[in-house]
Amino acid sequence: MSAAPLLDRLHQVRATGPSRWVARCPSHDDRSPSLAVREIDDGTVLIKCFAGCAATDVVAAVGLTFKDLFPACPVGHARKPSRAWLDARDVLACLATEGQILAIAANDWRSGSPFSQEDTDRITRAAGRIRSAWGVFNGSR
Repeated sequence: MSAAPLLDRLHQVRATGPSRWVARCPSHDDRSPSLAVREIDDGTVLIKCFAGCAATDVVAAVGLTFKDLFPACPVGHARKPSRAWLDARDVLACLATEGQILAIAANDWRSGSPFSQEDTDRITRAAGRIRSAWGVFNGSR
């Protein structure tokens, strides 16, 4: 799908850049544009209501479905799996948790407390998760 069928059903549509628009959200009593619309290279249409409306509610309000935001997949062709996009806050929260695990382990090690196999496995998993995150951010992964 291109963004045109959606944009045709919205009010106060204004282009904000190439393949990007803002409009009044049809899912709530919107007085000024709070709905961002973007069409990405593969034809997928992304929408975000900054007032908090769910994407399914937005498309339903204009008589479309969530499926209408995605290009048709040719018969016999499967989409390539894509990497999940992660919110930076979620990544930082995960890293903070893994860091706490390692800090607790370091404190126990300093005090001479023995580690069980379960403790050792968890410490190894925490270190691996931090290493993986670092690889993603520094481009080595």
